[in-house]
This record gives sequence, structure tokens and C-alpha cells, in this order.
Amino acid sequence: MPTLGVIPARLQSSRLPEKLLLRETGRSLLEHTYRAASGAKSLDELVVATDSEAIAAEVERFGGAVELTGEHPSGTDRLAEVARRRGEFDVLVNVQGDEPEIDPAAIDLLANAVTGSDAEMATLCSPLTDPAAFRDPANVKVVCAPDGRALYFSRAPIPFPRDESEHPGGVPENARLHIGAYAYRREFLIRLSELPPSRLERVEKLEQLRALEAGCTLRVCEVAVHACGVDTREDYNAFVARHAARAARSGA
Repeated sequence: MPTLGVIPARLQSSRLPEKLLLRETGRSLLEHTYRAASGAKSLDELVVATDSEAIAAEVERFGGAVELTGEHPSGTDRLAEVARRRGEFDVLVNVQGDEPEIDPAAIDLLANAVTGSDAEMATLCSPLTDPAAFRDPANVKVVCAPDGRALYFSRAPIPFPRDESEHPGGVPENARLHIGAYAYRREFLIRLSELPPSRLERVEKLEQLRALEAGCTLRVCEVAVHACGVDTREDYNAFVARHAARAARSGA
């Protein structure tokens, strides 16, 4: 199935303004993400979707492809606009612009989960073992069926260990952290964007619950670790430090 990778990108960010244009490594954060995602073998094409002229200019500067869109409340809506105009692609993969260290193999895992099955949508998870992270509502958890279908997403600690003595540290063995990367069948993505927020979505403030309530077969693929997203100045400084360390090792 023809597969399009899309990096939804907006200029403003509440916690780190214009973070995608930060370039203390010599390359913008967005260029790092684009270059990393370009390594995915499953993508027939990769584009940045944005309503910002500054973002578009940056993409053109480093030689990437860009799609100008209207203003949208979410990356999913921006992705759906691209899906409507790019009908030659059957599958679209949403790549977060603020994940400069994303593993191309994770993108391939996502894309193949849709192209190789009857799933309408796919996402990622990783094992969750830290008790504090398990209880933190900022970390979204996912519970899956044995075949990998998503059953529920929540900010609450799920599955809840009713008998903590059976679970060292109070974290069940099958606890999984949800990673917000997605692949969609084009038709389902367009339909999803046209649905109003669902009941559970409004309660948990989790858009993926709209897909489940719409009857979506949502496949969850597990990776050992996930890329560190850049949300704050501290996150960016840590990325710059890791990048410098890698550059030093490669130059040794």
C-alpha cells in the first residue's frame, strides 16, 4: 500500500516557543526529525504539513517536502487535510515533529501494522515498570488484548493491581506506556476527523478514545524504548548534550 509519512508542524508551542526552529546543534529540531524519519523504509514519501510560512521556509531550506495547510486544532486534523488532497496514498503515518531521535524502525513497525493486517489504525507502546511513572496522569497507559488490539487508554494506572502483593512495586507485568505515534488507513483517518469528540475522549482528554468508541481496530505495536520528545527547554538541552556526545564519539 502506498504510504505517506506526515510531520504535522506548528510554529507556536506553549512550553517552548518556536521549538522546531531551534538550531543549537547546527540543524533545526525539525530537520533532525525529518532526517531521522527519512530513514524509514516503509515510507514512499515524507512531507511536513504546516500553516506556518516560517516552518515552510525552514523545510525548503534543508531540502524537505512541505504541504501548506489551514489552521487546525490538532495534528490529526492537519493530517486529515493532507489525506483528503493526497488520495494516491492508502496509509498515512503521523510522525511527531519534536522527536528528533525517532527510530525509523518504529515508523516501519507502525506502517506495517496497518498495511499487513485489517487494522484501521496503529500506535506504539513500551513496557512500563517505574511505579511513579505508572501513577503519573501525564503518562498515558494502554491495555491490549492478547492479539495486540487496544482495549482502552487512560491517564489512570491501568490495569489496576487489585492485589499489590502479586505485583512487586505495585506495577503489573503487562503495564504499558502509550507512545503517541500513529498510522492510519486513509479512509478511516478522514472519517475520524469528521466525528465529534466522544464521551470517553472528553473525560480523559485522549483523542485516541474517539477511535475506539467509533469501533476502530487499533493495533498496538511494542518497542523496547521510545524516543525522547522535546517539550521543554530542559528536554532540548538534554537532546543537544546527547547530540554533542554522539558527534564526539563518531569523530573519535
